Amino acid sequence: MAIATGPKIAEPKTDPREVLAQAKDLGVKIVDFKFIDLPGLWQHFSIPVEDFVADLFTEGIGFDGSSIRGFQKINESDMLLLPDPDTAFLDPACNIPTLSVICDVIQPGSMERYSRDPRYVAKKAEAFLTQSGIATTAYFGPEVEFYIFNSIRFGQDQRSGFYEIDSDEGIWNSSRNGAANLGYRPRYKEGYFPVPPMDKLQDLRSEIVLELQKAGVKIEVHHHEVGTAGQTEIDMRFGTLVKMADQVLKYKYIVKNVCYRNGYTATFMPKPLFGDNGSGMHTHQSLWNDDTPLFYDANGYALLSEMCRHYIGGLLKHAAAILAFAAPTTNSYRRLVPGYEAPINLVYSQRNRSACVRIPTYSNSPKARRLEFRAPDPSCNPYLAFSAMLMAGLDGVMHKIEPPDPIDEDLYEMLAHNGTEGSGPRIQSTPGSLPEVLDALEADHDFLVHGGVFTQDVIDEWISYKREREVDAIALRPHPYEFHLYYDI
Repeated sequence: MAIATGPKIAEPKTDPREVLAQAKDLGVKIVDFKFIDLPGLWQHFSIPVEDFVADLFTEGIGFDGSSIRGFQKINESDMLLLPDPDTAFLDPACNIPTLSVICDVIQPGSMERYSRDPRYVAKKAEAFLTQSGIATTAYFGPEVEFYIFNSIRFGQDQRSGFYEIDSDEGIWNSSRNGAANLGYRPRYKEGYFPVPPMDKLQDLRSEIVLELQKAGVKIEVHHHEVGTAGQTEIDMRFGTLVKMADQVLKYKYIVKNVCYRNGYTATFMPKPLFGDNGSGMHTHQSLWNDDTPLFYDANGYALLSEMCRHYIGGLLKHAAAILAFAAPTTNSYRRLVPGYEAPINLVYSQRNRSACVRIPTYSNSPKARRLEFRAPDPSCNPYLAFSAMLMAGLDGVMHKIEPPDPIDEDLYEMLAHNGTEGSGPRIQSTPGSLPEVLDALEADHDFLVHGGVFTQDVIDEWISYKREREVDAIALRPHPYEFHLYYDI
């Protein structure tokens, strides 16, 4: 059966028969179908391998779309998953030999691809890039940070609300009584890069890396991050937009499961700890024509081409709207606050890590010339976040948007006098809350709907979901610290 599509998107390169043979060769017993909901979590269901037949790759397999966040209403619930044969991998989280396949979502009957499937949005973004004639390929390299804890407790009801984090690595446990206390814990903001025994998670990170490699994810480096209590970074090699978004979901899945089976719990919340570093997802980006990098110019500032400068202009112009997808939680704005090392300043620089866009200078090779957009965090849906970044950058290229002049001075010193006479241009910053970026997206999304990449339906549902399920839910509940501030008034 032919599959109807909107914009022309790339077809899978792998023959489904190869995947069926792979399942047999690996002794697979179960096949698991994974797909992404609108907020950004993998969902799944499984079938016996005997029912894994070639027809599923063209006819799909049914599920209830009304039970998935951000998808269908109850009266239009029937949906289909279409397995992507390029994505099959042996699932490291399962004891029973299980082959996992990432799927696209399609409508039954018409076999049209589903507008709210985030993976379809990402595929359309890649297609738009090619059809624009600007470049053939966009590469993305996210640096995904997260925390590994020993325990997490939280609860909320009508009369109480709390959370409690614990970690054997947390500096607060230096005075703990009971079992022998052997010390060696990273002090606040000193977790970058102590060796064991202070770094207590070396082997756990290495185990995660080995599982990621077995699942086909190329890893460049792993290390302890700045925060006490197990902040971690494992860097993947860059890749194309859809493939990298697939890998971010695979990365989070494997991290959580390897930690869980070892008695730890991992979180990708941007700001789980007060008074220590948050977890970001600095996202490296570059455009290429086949094997030719397009962001390099030997005579440009930081060796950047005009195209790259305009791409940065688009990112900075639309940054507030982008963050509705790239920093999409109320917790994101516990990290993106003024006065700290947060990358909130709407400037670019080859040095300053508090700039929204940094130009890495480790190599002068044309192939290494790229930009690093530092405001995103790992709570995002990567298909939507990467697509929004690409569309903003392309808008900058198409309309030759000039960013503010680069700043290589100490931004902290400049910001201490920001806006005062003789202090230079006023530095703008990103919004400070989820409601603000949702308002920005509502007002500024024309750049996203070019070529039908984002549909109005997706944007409206995203804004509605975030306002009703998250913004309002937080606003209605007393915060524990309010009792400290106000109970005695």
